[in-house]
Amino acid sequence: MEVLVDRVAGLDVHKKTVTACVRVPGGGGERVEHKLTFPTFRADLEGLRDWLAELEVTLVVMEATGVFWKPVWMVLEDVEGFELKLVNARHVKQVPGRKTDVGDAAWLARLAECGLLRGSFIPSREIRELRDLTRYKKRLIQDRTREGQRVEKVLEDTGIKMQAVASKTLGVSGRAMLDAIIDGERDPEVLADLAKGRLRERIDDLVRALQGELRDHHIDMLRFHLGHIDYLTAAIAELDTRIEEVTAPFAAARDRLVSIPGIGSQVAETVLAECGADMSVFPTAAHLASWAGLCPGNDESGGKHRSGKTRPGNLWLCDALTQAAWSAARTDTFMAARFRRLSRRLGKKKAIVAVAHTILIAIWHVLHNDEDYHDLGAGWYDAWDPKARTRSLIRQLEALGNKVTIEPAA
Repeated sequence: MEVLVDRVAGLDVHKKTVTACVRVPGGGGERVEHKLTFPTFRADLEGLRDWLAELEVTLVVMEATGVFWKPVWMVLEDVEGFELKLVNARHVKQVPGRKTDVGDAAWLARLAECGLLRGSFIPSREIRELRDLTRYKKRLIQDRTREGQRVEKVLEDTGIKMQAVASKTLGVSGRAMLDAIIDGERDPEVLADLAKGRLRERIDDLVRALQGELRDHHIDMLRFHLGHIDYLTAAIAELDTRIEEVTAPFAAARDRLVSIPGIGSQVAETVLAECGADMSVFPTAAHLASWAGLCPGNDESGGKHRSGKTRPGNLWLCDALTQAAWSAARTDTFMAARFRRLSRRLGKKKAIVAVAHTILIAIWHVLHNDEDYHDLGAGWYDAWDPKARTRSLIRQLEALGNKVTIEPAA
């Protein structure tokens, strides 16, 4: 096979070692391999960097192995003259029976020199730092939600049915009642009187719901859970401040993203953290949708389409866009009209995925063209194809037992 890159290096990265295989031109038109194994300590990785520079390597390829590739990437990414590629391990499966560290590194180098490997998208260092912050924030929010569920479990164990009356157990009213319980208050009427706002309309139900058997064990558990919730809330607030600082250089892009229906500041931060603000890395909106895993999959054999489900992609981005799609479905916009149109035929779950795909397409255009989102309007489908809308309404009327005659308006 034709060699397209003269000097390449394949790195087989593990937790404790990195095995490198460098392929360079030799005498008589042959290819020569140089193989070495380095520990993964910082000083040794710098030695690997210097060794690759001595051999005048221009392309370095490594597999995505957990988080172990990151220290190697950080040492090599700022070296002038190195092109780095991180490749999907599924795309470079080794030949059966030859599975060794040296063999893996040599296989990577052979594939790379023939131009058979496609690198994964690796954003800039600033975006990677933002990604760590937003992902950790989401985990903390999930942890806080689980702690709230544990509080409700303790209350159920005591016979207190606060969650059957109040929509939020840990809202302003619920938290005031829980703090009073921890401080020793047991009178249901006194506790119910702590309700705020519209919850005061259900004082009588609250008095009945707050009657239970509280033991010292329950008080201790409530104190532990509420203390953890307070800690998580403070940590999330601190993360918000740090995220605001990191996203300051991308404030214009974030503001443009917020103009898309369903996208708030938190989803906009996640979008920037996962795919960055520079859309030049994705040639088209379809490339971005494919990378994110928000487009129909291809599974065809023998002329038969066996499945069209979405392929695995960026779970963090897909989750955020799915939330945005549910929010957009409750607005009076084109996104909501698209959801209603598709849900009748596909069901709500598939329709939400389709709306999330539409939002992602809009994200690419907003960031690529550096312009705000312009909504087509909730009535766009009716204006786009009035005949189809007429046929749909006729079918609905006929399904109700009516005979419909259409006459053009004067």
